Amino acid sequence: MDQKTDTKQSRSIMWIVLLIILSLLFFVTLELGKHTLIGWILGAVLICAYLFVRVKALNNSVWWAKCIGWAGLIAWFAIILWISKPPVKPVPAVQGKTGGITDVIHLAQGDLTGVLTEDGKVEVYAGIPYAEPPVGDLRWREPVPAKPWTGTLAADHFAPMSMQVQNSEIYSSLAQIIGYHDYKFTFEDNYREPVSEDSLYLNIWKPAGNVAGLPVLVYIHGGSLQTGQPWYQDYSGLGLAREGVIVVNIGYRLGIFGFFADPELKAESPNGTTGNYGLLDQILALEWVRDNITAFGGDPDNVTISGESAGSACVSALSTSPLAKGLFRRVVGESSTVTAPEPAHSFRLLEEAYTAANDTKERYKASSIADLRAIPAEKLASEMNTHHHMTVDGYVLAETPYESYAKGIHNEEAQMHGFNREESAPFILFNQGNLKNYERNVRYLFPEPYASRVLELYPAATDAEAKQNWADIYTVFYFTYGHYCWERQALANGIPSYVYHFTRDNGRLGSWHSGEEVYLYGNIPEDSALYNDADRTLSDMMLSYFRNFITNGDPNDKNLPEWKASAGDDCVLEFNDPVRSVDAPYLGLYGIMDEMYGFEVPGPAAE
Repeated sequence: MDQKTDTKQSRSIMWIVLLIILSLLFFVTLELGKHTLIGWILGAVLICAYLFVRVKALNNSVWWAKCIGWAGLIAWFAIILWISKPPVKPVPAVQGKTGGITDVIHLAQGDLTGVLTEDGKVEVYAGIPYAEPPVGDLRWREPVPAKPWTGTLAADHFAPMSMQVQNSEIYSSLAQIIGYHDYKFTFEDNYREPVSEDSLYLNIWKPAGNVAGLPVLVYIHGGSLQTGQPWYQDYSGLGLAREGVIVVNIGYRLGIFGFFADPELKAESPNGTTGNYGLLDQILALEWVRDNITAFGGDPDNVTISGESAGSACVSALSTSPLAKGLFRRVVGESSTVTAPEPAHSFRLLEEAYTAANDTKERYKASSIADLRAIPAEKLASEMNTHHHMTVDGYVLAETPYESYAKGIHNEEAQMHGFNREESAPFILFNQGNLKNYERNVRYLFPEPYASRVLELYPAATDAEAKQNWADIYTVFYFTYGHYCWERQALANGIPSYVYHFTRDNGRLGSWHSGEEVYLYGNIPEDSALYNDADRTLSDMMLSYFRNFITNGDPNDKNLPEWKASAGDDCVLEFNDPVRSVDAPYLGLYGIMDEMYGFEVPGPAAE
């Protein structure tokens, strides 16, 4: 074999390898980007045609075939990606096969039908309007109850999630792979979930058939008051509905649309309020539940509200809001509160909110609220990170929750709440602690003399120690300390408070932030290999505690390890294998933070 032939073969091999690599990258992009089936078909046709043309060029030296090079192939790949980009489609109330249409439900607003799950055991009603769309002149106003509709509303698809900045499909897919480890190859999810400023809708899951007097759970989703939607599988109402609970998940305004505060808005409000529009949405949704849930078989006098992360922060705020009094009896909070003297997130003083509002108006060269209302929602969505804090407005919140609890003001009869071992994990994923940055990180959160005391309590001689210490300190500062405050506020006010610590590892999120939800709501997929039998047993136990608490305010029954209400003994119930009572973690750091913030244990509850 001569050198010329050898070189030709080497180039052919390189050409084939490059084609394989480019083709794989193209198809991976199609899948991660949720592109439609037409992209796969056109891509396969293009590659076959390219192979044919290139082989013909090599064998016959056809000049026009040689002109179709790598640049042309890449250009065609780009065109196909654009042609097959995922369309925006509403999310179905039941994924895959359904069990058919439900009987008609009669409300004062009008008639509606939902859909049954495939096994016929749960009815789902999605996209029920509880308020008028908060658009145009209704942007940044108190929500207005939804008008009646004509005909029969087919409540078979979820409404758009509230206006927010969406990640790309590729980013979301990589998050599923890297963070959740549960990515599935399927053509059923090749679409974009819709977002809209018109998002004040709720979804209901109920046991199938004629039921009456069932306990009700109203769930408020998390997402830093910036993102999220009320239908995600982990916290859907399917698990609880199978256990005899009616579940309502609600959409509410987020970011700048839900938490923008401005003196001009306060002046135009008949109630003199501004900044807490998302909370007002939640309160109106609770009023809708009070007035309508009987038609679905629920008991309006036995309502529990729950939430995770920022949703839990909202739950703790509603627990002291005068507007929410009488709309629920019990509360469940997962991984956040705003009950500390100075909440670490999701909360700010009105003066701070006004300053942020002025900055926003300057950026958009807006001289009035009318100017801001004229700006498209898609453009304003970029301000989500600037405005995602509830505030003391004198209407929704007369004072901070910390001040209300100190006076014995609260709305709940019982609490169930807690936190996870690795709350900080997703938030410090790209800011891990090490010996080089550890002290600087601690001093960023704590002023002197408290920073030195924290460093003394959590000394680090190695990178591994610095990494673990920083993870624990971040967890306490942003997530668990508020629960410790809430527990003591409840104890002082005679409110039974059941506190948990979720520490279970698994093949998915483990005990990261939100990792408990799929257990607590009973939604571990039957076909998931990321959870073992012990995980499913733990989920059954957590769901039972949850159901019992929603039903009667006490999570216990004879089949479960006893979960004692807080008695000031600093014990929590650990959710793991086994489930058991353990000493609360982080007590030393809690003591330092009490001193730093001036936390005072409330006296006896007000009469």
